[in-house]
Amino acid sequence: MESIIQILARELDCPPRYVENVITLLDEGNTVPFIARYRKELHGGMDDQRIRALADRLQYLRKLQQRRDEVKGAIENQGKLTAELSQAIDAAATLAEVEDLYRPYKQKRRTRATVAREKGLEPLALLLFAQERDCPDPLTEAAKYIDPDKGVDTAQDALQGASDIVAEIISDDAAIRKTLRELYQRKARLVSAAAAKEPEDTVYRLYYDFSAPISKVQGHQVLAINRGEREEILKVGVDMDREAALVAVRRGVVRPGSAAMEFVKAAAEDAYDRLIAPSLEREVRSDLTQRADEGAIGQFALNLKPLLMQPPVKGFVTMGLDPGYRMGCKVAVVDPTGKVLDTTVVYPTHGERGKQEAIAKLSRLIRKHHVAHIAIGNGTASRETEQMTVELIRQIGGGVSYMIVNEAGASVYSASKMAAQEFPDFDVNLRSAVSIARRLQDPLAELVKIDPKSIGVGQYQHDMPQARLGQALDGVVEDCVNAVGVDVNTASAPLLTRVAGLTATTAKNIVKYREENGPFTAREQILKVPKLGPKAYEQCAGFLRVPESGNVLDHTAVHPESYQAAEKLLALCGYTMADVAAGKLPDLKQRLEGYGLEKAAQACGVGVPTLLDVAGELRKPGRDPRDELPAPLLRTDVMELKDLKPGMELKGTVRNVIDFGAFVDIGVHQDGLVHISQICERFIKHPSEVLSVGDVVTVWVKEVDEKRKRISLTMRKDQV
Repeated sequence: MESIIQILARELDCPPRYVENVITLLDEGNTVPFIARYRKELHGGMDDQRIRALADRLQYLRKLQQRRDEVKGAIENQGKLTAELSQAIDAAATLAEVEDLYRPYKQKRRTRATVAREKGLEPLALLLFAQERDCPDPLTEAAKYIDPDKGVDTAQDALQGASDIVAEIISDDAAIRKTLRELYQRKARLVSAAAAKEPEDTVYRLYYDFSAPISKVQGHQVLAINRGEREEILKVGVDMDREAALVAVRRGVVRPGSAAMEFVKAAAEDAYDRLIAPSLEREVRSDLTQRADEGAIGQFALNLKPLLMQPPVKGFVTMGLDPGYRMGCKVAVVDPTGKVLDTTVVYPTHGERGKQEAIAKLSRLIRKHHVAHIAIGNGTASRETEQMTVELIRQIGGGVSYMIVNEAGASVYSASKMAAQEFPDFDVNLRSAVSIARRLQDPLAELVKIDPKSIGVGQYQHDMPQARLGQALDGVVEDCVNAVGVDVNTASAPLLTRVAGLTATTAKNIVKYREENGPFTAREQILKVPKLGPKAYEQCAGFLRVPESGNVLDHTAVHPESYQAAEKLLALCGYTMADVAAGKLPDLKQRLEGYGLEKAAQACGVGVPTLLDVAGELRKPGRDPRDELPAPLLRTDVMELKDLKPGMELKGTVRNVIDFGAFVDIGVHQDGLVHISQICERFIKHPSEVLSVGDVVTVWVKEVDEKRKRISLTMRKDQV
């Protein structure tokens, strides 16, 4: 039997020693970002995502092994564990297979077979099920078991009870279930129909007469069908060729030539119809849902990462507008660091007079604070607010640009305890305006304050297993925060909480320490923070930047454990820390290759991967990896739906990537859909192969449905 390490090595296609090292590191309490970044020699350069996949699979395999041991122990307590059965349980590759093997020995609730056994009919059932050549006539043999005191009044009653026992034996047969499970995977179909005789036109109309092989049904279809069933709009089932399934069952139990053959054949049909088929249908539906959930969670995580990693619009005073009708448009002006400079409320949707008053008031704020950019939330009244903003920019003579910002989760944050602590004197709505402004300035720093499930870059997120979804999305947020790094002197407690090795308590203690003692001036000073011990420091130090430190290495992602290596590397290449601080270092990789990477690494006392990482950091101390990505699309003008014409070429920002395409913001308030078939000329299985949230793309208008407010776009010029 393969060990867990061997299984993981095979599945991940990497050497067993790397898998073993990662497992050891995880068991020692090291975080995924720390392992991925600072222990590359031990795992061969696995990234965060691969290590998380390993950790998830490790958890399942350990749970599987634990269940194997529990099942073997339970069967052994019954005195029924054989060497053959023990070997079969050890070889079971899934929890479902383990449960199949345990099924005959599991204590059952009262069943028809249980009742028949209580009537003393088990010997008859076993005799007939054996189907020996000299097996007596079933009805004649059954007559021997007539016992009115036990409720067996006739031979037919005895045969029925024996049949119930045989049906349960067949249903509990692990080999038969495995064969049928594989058959279902090949031949069964997921089907759905409208629950009502005359259904209304709903979003589920595609599934009013739907059928697809379960091996090919798409995750988004499964999730839509499940939701339609919950809302009692759809009736759903699994369609399987009954005769093909019965052939598979009979093949395993029926022995031709016996007088009991027809009896067993009938019991096998009963086992399939009454016990196995309903069980397998539930299992198939559960497996489809689980796969769809995992796919949707994976897509959500895939979309979340580029959203969090969107390039910040740094160094500018920014105005945030939280649109609204009745309560007006909430306004907040923040300085380049996100500090609130001014707030107000305007009413651009309250007639022409209200709009002109709003423009006048916002013009004064723009001039007073030298606002460079305006961030507009994409919620209610966003279109009217955007039109007002364009008119505002024209009236002040330009010099200001705007961007529509996804405000998903802003209201959740503004009403949270965290927001109340950050802005105790602000109205809830004004907090949303501040959040919208900061989302343009630094999406990552602001979005970490919000539950990732509320950010809205997935599909059917409210139908997902919330704990699993939360775990996956928290992992993405953690990876992004640690990839960018955090300024320990300006970061909020929520942002610090996402740093590897820090908890909510230690993050709050860092903020409290700097408030009481002033800014940190060295990385090692972090060790003075209460409840932040050596292990936590080891995990977090490399991800915390200290710009106020006199040691330039404290500005970088070089871990304190590698400071000596960095100094030796500089000496080896003929440079000093002053050169690093001045940004005068060339790319050292070529020089190191000339010297010999292995030799240089040995001289510096580290491995080659760490050596190259250190060299990269020394060349660009304090760099933000987001700065290397395409800048966000800022606008100065606006279009409306009626302005769009087929064939029109536009620039847009990808807002969401889903199974069947991508939604693109083209500046008309309503996002357009690029169907998967319109993304590129070659075949792709999923839009994420080509697109990510935040990508700026060129699209052409294919079709506009003003009545339904639907825009069909293409990224293929040949389709225009």
